[in-house]
Amino acid sequence: MNQPIIDIGVNLMHRSFHQDREQVVERAAAKDVSPLIITGTSLRNSVEAARYAGRYPGKLYATAGVHPHDAKSCNEVTIAKLKELAALPQVAAIGECGLDYNRDFSPRDVQRKWFREQVNLAVELDMPLFLHEREAAADFKAILKEQAINKAVVHCFTGTQAELIAYLEMGLYIGITGWICDERRGKHLKELVKLIPLDRLMIETDAPFLTPRDLKEKPVDGRNEPVYLPHILEAVARCIGQPVEEVAKVTTETAVAFFNLKR
Repeated sequence: MNQPIIDIGVNLMHRSFHQDREQVVERAAAKDVSPLIITGTSLRNSVEAARYAGRYPGKLYATAGVHPHDAKSCNEVTIAKLKELAALPQVAAIGECGLDYNRDFSPRDVQRKWFREQVNLAVELDMPLFLHEREAAADFKAILKEQAINKAVVHCFTGTQAELIAYLEMGLYIGITGWICDERRGKHLKELVKLIPLDRLMIETDAPFLTPRDLKEKPVDGRNEPVYLPHILEAVARCIGQPVEEVAKVTTETAVAFFNLKR
């Protein structure tokens, strides 16, 4: 496939990539998966992501944010530090931020406080939001509706039809991962993806997590990486009944415009 596609969510600073991070980027590029957007999930991780992305201008970008799991580590200087990172040319969005009531690794009131702070920051800077929501849709929607947000993508969407419709009505974009390739948990996504307007859809691996279960040749260590994004693209195209090239073209154009990437 000659049409380049963009992986909007790669946890490239994860420890599982310590030994071969550069090769992971190269393998992806060889399959026309470029650029990659590195997900920032904590202040420290966001600093590392921005630093690494800065070494590959135009090939790597990063987000800067604090995941709800890490909200308990936030303090009064966190938002100021994120604001500094956001000024860097390679930082393309605020996040990953949101709410996660499935794991509750941070108290819910703390999650809400720091999610709200990051939404406010994105609005102040006129930057897109890279969002996480799990079993917290009501509070998640309420916080987003407090502000006139610019652009936001619900990354790794795995929710219900009602949630999907609500997010689309709010003007949100939707990120689809290899979850759609899971014959156990992803069945409902195969139907729901048909409801997403093509120009509001983006694709991602969420590597090293969510390795597509239906890969013919599975990675020995089970680790997902961006080189598998074409497989996810094909699964999405099959589900919505559109040519792979068309889905590749539109989702790439959407990602470029959404993250304001330089092409």
